[in-house]
Order: sequence, then structure tokens, then C-alpha cells
Amino acid sequence: MNETEYIEYRKRQAGELTALFHKAISENEIVKNRIVFSSFEGDGGYSCNPKYIAEELIRRGGYEIVWLTHEPNKHNFPKEIRVKKDTIENQVYWLSTARIWIDNYRKPWGTVKRKEQIYIQTWHASIGFKAVGLYRGNKFPQIARLVSEADSSLIDYVISNSEYCDRIYPKKLLYNGKTIRSGSPRCDCLINNKKELHKKIREQYDIPQDVKIILYAPTFRGGTQKSEKNVSVGISTLKFENIKKELSCKFCGEWFVLLRLHPQLSAKYDRMPISNETENMIDVSQHEDMSELLGASDVLITDYSSCAFDALFAHIPVFLYAEDMQEYLENRGEFMWAREELPFSIAETNEELLHNIKVYERDTYIKNAEYFMKKHGVMENGNASKIITDKIEELIEKE
Repeated sequence: MNETEYIEYRKRQAGELTALFHKAISENEIVKNRIVFSSFEGDGGYSCNPKYIAEELIRRGGYEIVWLTHEPNKHNFPKEIRVKKDTIENQVYWLSTARIWIDNYRKPWGTVKRKEQIYIQTWHASIGFKAVGLYRGNKFPQIARLVSEADSSLIDYVISNSEYCDRIYPKKLLYNGKTIRSGSPRCDCLINNKKELHKKIREQYDIPQDVKIILYAPTFRGGTQKSEKNVSVGISTLKFENIKKELSCKFCGEWFVLLRLHPQLSAKYDRMPISNETENMIDVSQHEDMSELLGASDVLITDYSSCAFDALFAHIPVFLYAEDMQEYLENRGEFMWAREELPFSIAETNEELLHNIKVYERDTYIKNAEYFMKKHGVMENGNASKIITDKIEELIEKE
């Protein structure tokens, strides 16, 4: 079907969903302490910013926490969370009866919210590379705009980690409402628990404690999204054996490689396709919490994933490898940053990547990271989950 036909199809779907919500609202009352979570459109499991808010709520107690996910039996949730399959029926019932909604992605088009309910959008990236929303220009599909506008009209608060985010949200998220300047909950563990994560991940994947880890975590390719949304994964051509040798020369020690797909890809693929396998390589794509993996890593290699900025905030070395940059720009739109504004090195070939590792200087990297954070008013102090939970408690008690 063409773009116009697809939009009409989605409008009919949205109308049907709206009708179901109105019926549920007329039949069900709001449960004051009920909070419904979701992550990556139901594909993410127990992950990202919502996970760390849920953990703080569990620590404080007194809440009924419900989580919508496509595969309830696949993910490891705490016993305190009621895990429900992310079906239309469950979306309608649990959302229509909850006092608070927390998500990191757009709600389905057609969702209806009562005025007594609060929707906190945590988004899945604070500062990032990829153009989003109106920053995509003519690469922003009409269906994406319609869904974004509908979701943003429901939102009461968006969390923010910076003056920069507050400034760009009107064009990025098509949102002009209130923000909570808290930092990113998923970064709390990078700041507070790196030693624990170093040990935990090595034990979980049978990696010796004295071994260093390279985490390779590319983002997904979303195409033009002019019809049905389609995320895809390309075959990486990184030469990991050469990278390990260069890192050993630079930082010493033995190195393992962890491969990690984006959550929306790991829901569709078991593992990452690569063209150059090497010894001491483990695919951890089914590990749902990226922050845990990042906190255990000594180096991050990525392309356009916002996890690069999470690593920057925790002073973890980042090397960008973007072999398909021109193609990506043609499909997605211009990046949010010019090269000279970024505190990272960028390579488009294996040779450039090896060179960037060779000339890396930690003191310079940390200095650039601190300058970047100060310039853009970044707040990442490890207390984001507590700040947001304080706000949730205030909102519930206010009612």
C-alpha cells in the first residue's frame, strides 16, 4: 500500500482504539496507586529509563506496578511487578485504570487519557545524534508526525537531563509542556554502581574479572518509514581482531568483545550479524539492560546510538564507527550535531578507527566531556530515579 493508503489504514485503527478506550473509561475507575510502564513499544522488556524508576518505586513500596511487554515470559521482572502481555485489550484496560503512565516511546495512536491521569514520558534518548521530529525536515514522514502529535498531546511531563533537551523538545518531540530536570534514570547505575556492574556482567558471561570489555552497540536502521515501520540491521564489517590488538597496545590487558543489538532488533533477531568473528566474542543482544552492559565495559564502539552520550557522562571511552554515514543521512536526515561539536572521534573505515584508538588521550577526552556537559547544561548526578519518584509521590498525594 502507498503512503496515503497506509495513513488512512492507521487512522481507522486509531479510531477503533479510541472507541475501546472510551468504553473502558465508562466502565472502570482509576486505581490511585496503580502505575503502568512500557518500554520500546513493548519490545524492550525490563529496561531503559522506566526500569530504574520502577526499581525506586519498589524500594519505597506502596505502589501497584504493571508492565506491558510483548513477551512476558522472556524477560526477568521483579516479583513486585505485575507483567502483562502487551495486547490491545491489556493496553486499554490497564492504561484506563492507572493513575500514572510511564513510557520511553510513543503510545499507540488512538490512546485516550483522562484528565485525572498523569503521563510521564521518559524518552529513550536524552542527547543523541539522530534527527528526530521536525529536525528531520522533509525526511519526517507524515504518519510519524501524526503519531507524535497525538502522543505529545497526552503527555504531562517529559524528563530532561539538560538545558539543551529543554530547548529542542518543541521540535524534537513536538512537545511544549512541562519537563522534569532530573537527569536520565538509566545513567544512575553508570555513576553509582560501576564496580558492581563490572563484577556482575563478567560473572554472568563467564569472563575473567581482570579482562577488559569492548561493547559494540550499533543503533537500528529505520528506513524512511513511509509505509509500515520497519527496523533493520546491517552486517557489521568491523575487524574486531585488529581492534583488540590495538586496544591491547593502547590500554594493555586481554580484551573480550560484547555484541549488542538495539532492543527493537533483539526482539526480532537472536544475534547480531557480523562479517569478522574473533575469539572471546559474546553476543549479548538478549541482555535487556544496556546500562548494565555499558557500566561493565571499558570501551564503547557505536555508530549513531545515544548510548555514546551515556558513556560520555560516565567518562567511558567512546569510538564512533559509521561506515554507512551518507546512506544513513539520506534516509534519516542530518545529524543533530556538526562533527566539530562532538567530543568523540568518528571513523568511517577500519583504518580510521584503529588510528583514533592509537591517538586517544584520556585526559583530553575527560576535559572535552566536562566542557560539553557544562556548555549544554547537562545534569547527570546519579539521582534521576529519586527525583522522578519524588515527583510521582507528589502528584499522587496531590490528587
